[in-house]
Amino acid sequence: MTTLVRGASQLLTLRGDRGPRRGAALRDLGIVENGAVLIKDGVIVDAGPAHRVEKLPAARDACEVKATGRVVMPGFVDSHTHLIFGRPRLTDYEMRLAGASYGEIAAAGGGILSSVQAVRRMSAAQLRVQARAHIEAMALHGTTTLEAKSGYALDEAGELKTLHLLAKLNGDPLDIVPTYLGAHIVPPEYSGRADYYIDWVAANMMVGIARRKLARFVDIYCDDGAFTLDQSRRYLENARRLGFGLKIHAEQFARTGAAQLAVELEAASADHLEQAGAEDIRALAQSNTIATLLPGSVFHLGLRAYAPARALIEAGAAVALATDFNPGTSPTYSMQMILSLACTEMRMTPAEAITAATINGAHALRCADRVGSLEPGKQGDLLVLNASDYRELPYYFGTNNVRTTIKTSCPKPS
Repeated sequence: MTTLVRGASQLLTLRGDRGPRRGAALRDLGIVENGAVLIKDGVIVDAGPAHRVEKLPAARDACEVKATGRVVMPGFVDSHTHLIFGRPRLTDYEMRLAGASYGEIAAAGGGILSSVQAVRRMSAAQLRVQARAHIEAMALHGTTTLEAKSGYALDEAGELKTLHLLAKLNGDPLDIVPTYLGAHIVPPEYSGRADYYIDWVAANMMVGIARRKLARFVDIYCDDGAFTLDQSRRYLENARRLGFGLKIHAEQFARTGAAQLAVELEAASADHLEQAGAEDIRALAQSNTIATLLPGSVFHLGLRAYAPARALIEAGAAVALATDFNPGTSPTYSMQMILSLACTEMRMTPAEAITAATINGAHALRCADRVGSLEPGKQGDLLVLNASDYRELPYYFGTNNVRTTIKTSCPKPS
């Protein structure tokens, strides 16, 4: 199948150097006015000025998608989600709005442990129905590639159920990059024995998951009430020995040193960073570790301390944006809303936010050779917007500005 997307008022190619974008490069969207994209068998043949692309031999009999007067851009790469979680935590939400603390919510049977119980109880078929609905909503809102973590079962049967389900969902229709979050919190049966649990995960779960190739990355939640820096080091070092890419929930509610650990271990990304300090920012700026910012969780929790996006960018760090889609702190699958929060609350420019949500998100998943920009040889994953100027994307918050999502030549109107 050959598809020609033509007539774009602004074609955002995101062309640039092969590495993640930093500093001024974050604002370079590679804009082509009156642009076109030619896709054949799911792969971009060319993306550029319409007068050049439309003259290519393969364009003559192509199926046309008219983007007259509209923005065309790469699909969003959502590099941090907790896709499979059982049920929404609506009671937690109401309790928090009434002033309940995290501890009070947990004592009432809520919090992460309520999701653990739900995922353990629900069948793979039930979880699949829920996940499919979320994936379809993500696609309609412009996401074409996402990372999805396990971590809401925390026992062998439940974690394997989740990872096998992610494998089945991959490519139907979105690309899913699986991450094993075996150390989300200490599961109830290991209460008071966090070190023993970390050792059990390393000796048993990680080995089996590596053998079955069920996860590309391994993640850990390093924070007060979760896992310590020393436990995180042992866990991630073992994961690295087994060949996994590394990720870490870092500096979310407390400054733990997790960001610098991520740099030391050459992790693909350090995620959250709301409490990151000057030393953390310098370390990230001098590394290849992506600083993945998740403003949705700050917004949903009603907090004020957003990640220091401007300081990170000005220091030269490679910044990405993601939804952190999860039932407790960020129940949103809209990368567009994340862009609005990034611009309004973290003072990123619209161009910086788009780059962070596309090509830099792809670098955070180590798949920038395939997605994240519109260049020959990459997947034909793109969006046609109900907008004539890319700045409208974060400007109109809380709405869906995606007219059409094309995932390797398959248009999905919104």
